Amino acid sequence: MVIDILSILLMASGLLFFLGAVVGIVRFPDFYTRMHAAGKGDTLSTMLITGAMALQVLNHFDWAHWTSLFVVVKIMAIGALIMLTSPTSTHALMQAGFDDGIEPVTRPGKRGIKNLDASVTQDDEAGASEGQDQPGIS
Repeated sequence: MVIDILSILLMASGLLFFLGAVVGIVRFPDFYTRMHAAGKGDTLSTMLITGAMALQVLNHFDWAHWTSLFVVVKIMAIGALIMLTSPTSTHALMQAGFDDGIEPVTRPGKRGIKNLDASVTQDDEAGASEGQDQPGIS
């Protein structure tokens, strides 16, 4: 009974995080924040849901049918692979978007992302000589 309730709570919280990821994808203003919502929500919710499924399989475990342990190992392996690949693919997509020139949405008066590898521009040199922030430092 306790394992069933814990499994239901894990499954419901996983679905709640999936819903949060969907809302983030629909509502966030730019590519980078949408990818952040998708990557974080997808990874955490998948881990919660696979954990709930593994608990359910273990709840009905019987030594006469010990092969159900293989099912638990497979479920946890799927969860581990998703935990490793989802952030990696999210990072690769965000890096491809940045390399393609997709600019993030910034507040008025903000410059956006500074490229630390690029040489210092004249505007940055003038700002540094006036005692303002150094280039590349937020």
